[in-house]
Amino acid sequence: MIAAVNVSVPALVMLLRLPILAARFLHNGRLRLLFGILILVLVGSIAYTYTWQNDNYLCFMEGQGMATQAPVADADATPLEDVLLAEPKPTPGRSIFFHETSCHQTENKQFEKLKLTARQACAIESAALHNPNFKVFVLFAGPTYRISTVGRNNSHPQPLVDAILSYSNVHLRRLNLWSYAAGTPIEEWLKDGRLFRSSYLFSHISDFLRYLTLYRYGGLYLDMDVVVLRNMEEVPPNYTGAESNTHLAAGVISLAATGFGHEIAESCLRDFQYNFNGRDWGNNGPGVITRVAQKICGTKDIAVMQEDPKRCLGFKVFGRGAFYAVPWKKWRDFFEPEKLEETLARCKDSYVVHVWNKHSSSLLIKQGSKSAYAKYAEQNCPRAYKAAGEYF
Repeated sequence: MIAAVNVSVPALVMLLRLPILAARFLHNGRLRLLFGILILVLVGSIAYTYTWQNDNYLCFMEGQGMATQAPVADADATPLEDVLLAEPKPTPGRSIFFHETSCHQTENKQFEKLKLTARQACAIESAALHNPNFKVFVLFAGPTYRISTVGRNNSHPQPLVDAILSYSNVHLRRLNLWSYAAGTPIEEWLKDGRLFRSSYLFSHISDFLRYLTLYRYGGLYLDMDVVVLRNMEEVPPNYTGAESNTHLAAGVISLAATGFGHEIAESCLRDFQYNFNGRDWGNNGPGVITRVAQKICGTKDIAVMQEDPKRCLGFKVFGRGAFYAVPWKKWRDFFEPEKLEETLARCKDSYVVHVWNKHSSSLLIKQGSKSAYAKYAEQNCPRAYKAAGEYF
C-alpha cells in the first residue's frame, strides 16, 4: 500500500496527451511550443512531488517491522528497540517525551546511525538533569541505529549521544507508526494515508505523535528546541502554555494518564483527524490544542483562560512567561550577546525556554559565547554543551 500516491495513472496519461490535443486547436507554432513546455513542467512537478512523497512514505515504512533486515551503514550498528516492547517502558504520567521524525537515509538507502544535533541533545539532557525521577524517552519514528561503543569498528564516535545516555533516566527507542496507533481513536485515519500527503510531512508526523503519545501514556511532551530550566516533576498535570494572545502552543503539553487528562488527549486526537490540513503548517499542532482548550474553557480569549482557571475545569493555561517568554519574532535575543541581561531577566521565572529552531537552527554560537542561549546550555545541559565542540 503506497498511501502517498495522490495522482492516478489515468490522470498522468491525460496530462501527457494534453499537448497533442491542444495542438489541434493551436495553429501558432510558438504557442504550441510554449504550451508543450508548460505541460512538461507540470508533469515534472507532479512526478517530483510523487517521488518525494513516495520515498518518504517508504522511509517510514522501512522502519515498520523491517528495520532488522535493512542495510546498515556500520558493522557495529544495532537497531533501537521498539518502545512498545522494550524495557523499561514509559511510566504513565511520569515520563517526558521527545520525538525525532526526520527519517534519515543515505543516498544508497542505507539507514544511518542515530543522529542528534547539539541543541536536540541539550533539550534532552536538560529535561533529564532537572527531572531525575522522570523517565525521559526519545522516540525515533524512522529506522534508526545506535553505534556500539565497544564494537570492533568504533570509527564513528557519537559524543552527543553518549552525553545524554550518561543519564540513567534517558532511553532511546524507535516506534512503529501503525502499531503505535493501533487501538487508539486515530488508528483507522492513519491507514488512509492523508498524513503522508502532507506538504509538511515531518512536522505533521511530529504533531501526530505528540498527541498520540500523550493519549497512550500521559506525561510531558517537549519540543526538541527547548532548554528546561527547572524541575517540573511536582507541577500538577494537565497544562500547556500561551504562545500569543490568540494561540496556545504545542511545544510543551502535560496531560495526566487517566481521568480528565486522558479525555483531553482523546479530544486532541479526534480534533487532529477531523481538522487535519496538510497544507497548513500550524493547523495540526498549535491549532489542535488551541481548539480543544477553547471548547474546554468555553472561550476563545486566551487571557480569560489564564485568569479564570475554574472555567477550564482544571486544565491550566500558563502565561507566555512560563515557556515562551521570548516570542518567535525576537528569537535572535537568545543569540545576541548585547541582549544577554535583558533575555535572562525576561525568562527569570520560566520553566522552559523555547529557542525557535525553525528560525535559529542555522545560527551557530561559539563555545564561551556571552549569549543567553550559551549561558542556558552551559548551566542546564553541560555534558552536551561540552560534547558539541567548538560550535553549539
